[in-house]
Formats: sequence, C-alpha cells, structure tokens
Amino acid sequence: MVKSYELRSMGESPDSDLTHADVFGVEQTSTASDRAALNRIGKNPILIRNFGFLSILGFSSTALICWESMAIVMDQGLKNGGPSGVLYGFILVWLGSLAIFSSLTELASMAPVSSGQYHWVSMMAPANSQRLCSYIEGWLTVAGWQGLCGGAAFLSAELLQALVEFTHPAYTPKPYQAMFLIWAIVLLAVFINTQGGTFLPRFEGLILILHLLGYFGILIPLIVLSNHQPTSTVFHNFVNGGGWPTQGISFMIGLNSAIFVFAGADGSLHMSEEIQNAAVIVPRSVVFSYFYNGLMGLCMLIALLYSYSDLAVLEDPPQKYSFIEIFYQVTHSEAGTAVMVSLLLIMQFCATISVQTSASRMLWSFSRDMGVPGWRTLRRLDRRTTLPVYCIALTATVTCLLSLICLGSSVALEDVLSISVAGLYASYLVALAFLLYRRCTGGIKHQTDGSNLANTGGAQLVWGPWHLPGAFGITVNAFACVYLITAWMFTFWPTELPATAENMNYSSLILGAVVLFSIVYYYVRGRREYKGPVVEEIQNRKVARGTA
Repeated sequence: MVKSYELRSMGESPDSDLTHADVFGVEQTSTASDRAALNRIGKNPILIRNFGFLSILGFSSTALICWESMAIVMDQGLKNGGPSGVLYGFILVWLGSLAIFSSLTELASMAPVSSGQYHWVSMMAPANSQRLCSYIEGWLTVAGWQGLCGGAAFLSAELLQALVEFTHPAYTPKPYQAMFLIWAIVLLAVFINTQGGTFLPRFEGLILILHLLGYFGILIPLIVLSNHQPTSTVFHNFVNGGGWPTQGISFMIGLNSAIFVFAGADGSLHMSEEIQNAAVIVPRSVVFSYFYNGLMGLCMLIALLYSYSDLAVLEDPPQKYSFIEIFYQVTHSEAGTAVMVSLLLIMQFCATISVQTSASRMLWSFSRDMGVPGWRTLRRLDRRTTLPVYCIALTATVTCLLSLICLGSSVALEDVLSISVAGLYASYLVALAFLLYRRCTGGIKHQTDGSNLANTGGAQLVWGPWHLPGAFGITVNAFACVYLITAWMFTFWPTELPATAENMNYSSLILGAVVLFSIVYYYVRGRREYKGPVVEEIQNRKVARGTA
C-alpha cells in the first residue's frame, strides 16, 4: 500500500477522469519543497522527478546543441552578413537570448510548472483579459514547440541525406526519402521517450559527455589543420548577398540563423515537474547552459570562419551545407569529414529527442488545463511510467504529417516549420512584457508565507528563490523585450530580393493563422472549457499498487 493523490480540479465532479494515473513514487521523488511549490500554484506533484542538475543540464545542452547547430545553419548568415555578420550576429543573439532566459527563469522559479508561458501570463495578466491572453499564449507555445519538433526531425533527415551525398556523389536525394527518414527518426525518438524510469535522464547525461568531447574532437582539427584566413576576413568582411538596400538590413536578416540556434531553450522549463528542487535547479541549469554553450558556439564559429579557403565556394558550396566543405578543406579526407559530420548528425538526432520530450510536456500541460481539443484523452498518463504517452504519440504524428509537405516542396515545409521561431519568440515577448509591467509597478512581493496560494490566476505574485534584484532585473528584462521586438520583426522577412512565391517567408501568415484559430476556437468552444490554469485540490488516499 502506498500513498498517492487523487487529482480533481475545483468545480469538477469527484468521478472526473482527471484521476488519470496512479502516481506511485511521487512521495519518494518529490521533496517537501517541491510539493509545496506546486501546491502553492494549485497543482499536484503527479510526475516522477527523475532529473537532477547534471541530467537537466545535459537535457538543456542537447536541446540547444549550440555549437553543432551553428555549424549546420550558418549558411543564411554567410549570405546575409558574410563572415563578420555571422560572427557579430551570433554575439548579439547570444546576449539577447541570455537576457530572455535570465528573465524567463525568474518566472520559472516563481511557478515551476510544465505549463510555462501560458501559466505565467495567466498569473500576471489583468483579470478582464486573463483567460484570453493565457489561451492565445498557450496556443503560441504549443504551435511553436510542434514546429520546432518538426524542424529538428527535418534537419536530421536533411543532414543524413547530405552525408550520404558527400560519401556517394552519384546519390541524388529524393523528397520521399526525406519523408521516410523523418518518420524513422521520429519513431526512434518516441521509443526512447516512452521508456520511462531513469532511462531518459541517464541518456541525457551520456549525451552531455558526447556534446563536450565531440566539441574538442572537431575544434582541434579546425585549429591545427586549417590554413588560417587573415583576421580581416573574419572580423571586417560583410556580405550583402540578398540584394538588400543596405548592409544593415542584410545583417539583421542574417540573424535568423543564430536565432534558430538559440530558440527553444525553454525546453527544460517545461520539464519543471520532473526536476528535483525545480525552483532552484531549473534557473541554474538554463542560465549556465546558455552561458557555456554560447561560449562554445562562439569559439567554434570563429574556428570555422578562420578555416575556410574560398568564400565564393562557401556561398555556393558543392555540398548541401557549407560546413561540410569546410571540414573537407581542412582535413583533405573524405573519411575524416564523414566522421565529423556523423558526430553532428548524432547530436542533431539527440536534439530531436529532447525537443520531442519538451513538446509533449507542453501539450500535456495545456491538455491538463483543458486548453486543446481532445484534452480528456491527452491529459492521461501511462500507469507504468507516468509519462504523457498520448501527447508523445500526437507530437510524433504531427511531425510525420508535416513531413508529407516535403513531397511537394522542401521550401514549403521549411516555411511551415518557421512557426517554431515566430511562435516561441511571440510567447516569450508576451510573458516578459507582463513581467516587466508587474515588476515596475511593484506587483511582485517577496514571499512571507509559503502555505498560501500564490502565482496563479487572481492570487498574489511572489518572487521565487531565483530572481534578478532591483534595477538590474528591470534593465535585463527591458533589454530582453527590446531585443525580442527587433529580432522577431526580422524573422518574417524573406532572405533575398526580389521576393517571389518561391522564396517568400510565410511565417507571418502561419503565425497569424495560429492566433486566429486560437481566438475563433476560444469563442466557439474554448471559453466554455478553459478557465485558465486549473487549480487542483489534493486528497490523500491509500491505494494498492496497480489499482486506480
């Protein structure tokens, strides 16, 4: 006989199917402080806390894969900005993103819950717009994470095809092959994500080691074997390959490559209910991960820019990705290049696993609060693993369905998946704008009594263990908002002029469609079900293992 919790939202009948799992092990994995932190915001500890500092640091690093992703997606920056534009753009985005997540982790410390942005908006928004703002924020975050999940799988498939094409020049990548590769990658990610227990945290810990060792395995050959370019070609060499009126516009558009690299680092925030001492560990792991991964990415980027021998070749490389050509120019070995590319491919696949994990947790949280169609099924947890297997399955299904678009056009698929950056940046901006308003008006107090309901809709706002003090916090928060507005605006621009139907950036259209759908669905049905993040009540009861 073990103690468990019956979950019931305020106002629901006792036989509600919110009692969706036997939550065995919660008492052993949730400390008193963890339970108190969730109870304070009206939630029960129903997920097993398998992640500690190192494992969630590995998770954050794997989802971010900063130095790996920068090598993969630097091509757009080379076209708009050139080597110097890529370098200075990376630094700008790194600092802006560090400000964003330093501020977001303050919210995560106040309310360490998987819901993330839409819960935080609900607790800070004015009462007359609380539900609608929170609902739109939830859809922006869900759509952004579903798009990011599709983008990670698509990038893994393209990278695998590029590796095969490099080692077998006669091979011509086919769209249907990319689709089947995406399916295989997604299914393997589902298998790893549904194992439960301590498997995923241990997996993330191993990947953290590979992330660090692989970094030096690629950086050292780039430094030792390459014919280094003059410093001026790295630090004073701007390119406007998109035909824009000014170099400044070209530089800002080139930021999108670095923006994609740093997007989605809120993944560990959506794992908060599975992390021990989440109110402290999550902020520490996210900020530390951002700092050291950004530093690693900057060093790797400088090494890559010093290593190329012909910029004209990089602007129109014989390979799918210019970094493959750089590796080959440095090593003069097909086998050596293939090994280096394979390492990036492995890390990109691992990132797909982590992104799928976070996307499913975000979808589950919104379902728990009755925010999506089919929430009664999606909020259920597996009895054996207490994992949201229905949400994992739906996330995988969405990615597989999106992959069908590449049969017609891979460019069209990239446009659809651009909702990841646009949606997530919009969700960050809304949450941080409310945070800035609340902290400037003195709406957030220091905690005095941890037993009171706080940091949920209509309740008192109190700081968590982690927050930036006084004027420094306001400055960082304000800088994050200014950066978000500026960078977000340029994510909607095409990469070159003249803009045509083929090269047009449709992310604004897709983002508008998501917002419009959420508003329409809210007034048609959502407002009758979604009342904001559900405040649950706890009933202790004894149950036999394996019974409901």
